[in-house]
Amino acid sequence: MEKIEGSIEHISFRNEDNGFTVAKMLETGKTTLTIVVGVMMGVQVGEILVCTGNWKTDKRFGVQFDVKNFEVKVPSTVQGIEKYLASGLISGIGATFAKRIVKRFGVDTLDIIENAPTRLLDVEGLGKKKLERILNSWKDQKNIRNVMLFLQQYNVSPAYAQRIFKQYQQESVQKVKENPYRLASDVVGIGFKKADEIAKAMGISQQSPMRLDAAIEYNLLQLAKSGHTCYPLEEFMEATATKLHVAATELEERLTTLVFNKKIIIESIQDGKGRRSFIWAKLYYRFEQQIAEEIERLKSFPPRSKVFNLDEIGDITQKMGIVLAEQQEMAVQQSLQSKIHIITGGPGTGKSTITNVVVQLFKKNQFKVLLAAPTGRAAKRLSEITGEEAQTLHSLLSFDFGIRGFRKNYLDPLECDVLIVDESSMIDSFLMDGLLRAISDHTQLVLVGDIDQLPSVGAGNVLKDLMDSGKIDMTRLTEIFRQAVNSRIVINAHKINQGVFPNVEIDKQSDFFFIKEHSPEKINNTIISLLSGRLKKAYGFHPLKDIQLISPMNKGELGTQRLNQLMQKALNSGKKGKDTVERGQITFRVGDKVMQIRNNYDKEVFNGDIGYIKRISSEDKLLVVNIDKNDVEYQFSELNELELAYAVSVHKYQGSESPCIIMPIHEQHYRLLYRNLLYTGITRGKKLVVLIGTSKALNIAIQNNHVNKRYTGLKQALDPENSTGLPVIKVVPMLGSAGYEDWVAEHFPEVISE
Repeated sequence: MEKIEGSIEHISFRNEDNGFTVAKMLETGKTTLTIVVGVMMGVQVGEILVCTGNWKTDKRFGVQFDVKNFEVKVPSTVQGIEKYLASGLISGIGATFAKRIVKRFGVDTLDIIENAPTRLLDVEGLGKKKLERILNSWKDQKNIRNVMLFLQQYNVSPAYAQRIFKQYQQESVQKVKENPYRLASDVVGIGFKKADEIAKAMGISQQSPMRLDAAIEYNLLQLAKSGHTCYPLEEFMEATATKLHVAATELEERLTTLVFNKKIIIESIQDGKGRRSFIWAKLYYRFEQQIAEEIERLKSFPPRSKVFNLDEIGDITQKMGIVLAEQQEMAVQQSLQSKIHIITGGPGTGKSTITNVVVQLFKKNQFKVLLAAPTGRAAKRLSEITGEEAQTLHSLLSFDFGIRGFRKNYLDPLECDVLIVDESSMIDSFLMDGLLRAISDHTQLVLVGDIDQLPSVGAGNVLKDLMDSGKIDMTRLTEIFRQAVNSRIVINAHKINQGVFPNVEIDKQSDFFFIKEHSPEKINNTIISLLSGRLKKAYGFHPLKDIQLISPMNKGELGTQRLNQLMQKALNSGKKGKDTVERGQITFRVGDKVMQIRNNYDKEVFNGDIGYIKRISSEDKLLVVNIDKNDVEYQFSELNELELAYAVSVHKYQGSESPCIIMPIHEQHYRLLYRNLLYTGITRGKKLVVLIGTSKALNIAIQNNHVNKRYTGLKQALDPENSTGLPVIKVVPMLGSAGYEDWVAEHFPEVISE
């Protein structure tokens, strides 16, 4: 192999996923540029590289140097340093400041940044805030480079290396050496498969206990992402052993260790197929057990509102100018008298009216009432309904990023007599656990939601399990309130929920339309036409703020990814430049509608929050999004938390509403054509719903009421007699049975010695 040395003058191409780079190098002593190609992680313009490799001739691009290994030297000339700093490597330094800094300090520039950084304040326009950003970025780049060089030998891409560094900082190398499998659960975007590849490259065997334990815990967490808090043990073991290419007996031995170390829980419970063994990750088992315990605690204390005079209901409703139907009045009465009460029903059944009446009655009797909902938009709508302040549950419970938990708990409970929570079907087991532990003994809880919508995005099926348990007082509203009878959105939603094809007759006065199109291309063209002019002309809807395009799926010609590309081009097209930034296949532009796709408690933004890109700074490597009138800053390295939101999935739009909903429905969506998904999508529309697609697809969704099964243990936890609470593993004898003590002595001698 040969060796060449020179400065990187230009980077023609870089794949951020695998580090493959095509660059132009000015070799030392030469006047013409050399094309160098290969995996060169994090290489920047202006850096001096010493490359080892071979010369080759590409049919299309000519002579190139194929880099096998490289070392980086810092630039030593004024021109090289300026290019290096202007490359965008350091947040806060662009071309303008690079020129100013180098003009001031010359060849000593990099030494100044490293050893006397406060002298940078002598540069015109460079203040303390920018200096802090520059120094943090400079420090991070040095550390990231070390991590990259370590991980390069295991074929880890720069993009992954940056994420690893963000998670572990200076401990990155040490953490990966200790246990590369921790990457699967700790680092966003690195799954078990990638962690397994890294571990294999590090020489860790396929039968390693570290590998088997990590796979069991990782697979449980992956199931939780699909909504399951637990899973049938036999099915879980079979699937995990197959994925790992190991014998089931090897996995069973690790399972016993994890049970004894309390990393996982195995119990025998009754489900639809009889009494079976189920497996939980410790975290989700604890959530469900604590929810059950908190429910029992709250029910054991009487509500303060036993003193209510029910005649007051008529007085309040008369003042409000409304008349309650019999079901609605019963719901109000139970909300006043029950310690915990669930109100569920579809659109138009009066949930909002009941909530408002209950709030006014409690307030009239000097009760302190708190209102909350899982999402910002749902909280805002609750506030509009009642005229009272409503908060998100995360805000109400004071989530603390430092402790990754809620500040509000039994030591510092919520100060209220009554707590009313809307959109309760969206509450997962983690959030319900935190909520219940923050409610004081005598506080009443009213949960309002539509049980026929999609369940929570997070693990669990909390509202359904509470209702099915028979342990909670409940009102199910079925009568459509008369003001909603004229709304086709309401009528058709109920028809769909009952398995009946909706009324799609053409009526210009209707708030529900079904446009029949068979070709995906024509469906897309119709959507573009509606968004870019027709709906604004007919209804005055703003294409971004008043209309939300939703789809059953993310992939495919009618999935959210493709729709976002088309809508961005139609509504916010522009040339690439300083007002754009690319992340993978997505180009973000100023003015784009975007969605936060994971909870970020540090920024106080949450999964499902929608905003608009206000500013993009290539110099500062910063993107600013306005979300609910607040400006939220994202470093370019954090853009994996955002995605375009011209179109979003039905799942991600739970708990939100829009004046107008447009939804394609086609056989391409076959895998996700479920009744509850269609029902949820339609009920997101306040003033207008437009379905575009085929009658066949619409009918498939309506008839398909086989809701995706979620395995949960909350219902059983609320009824302890239904659960054994004992480990049931083939290789573990039952507690107290013959052979149990011998088994413990064999597998865990330290337990006996203690």
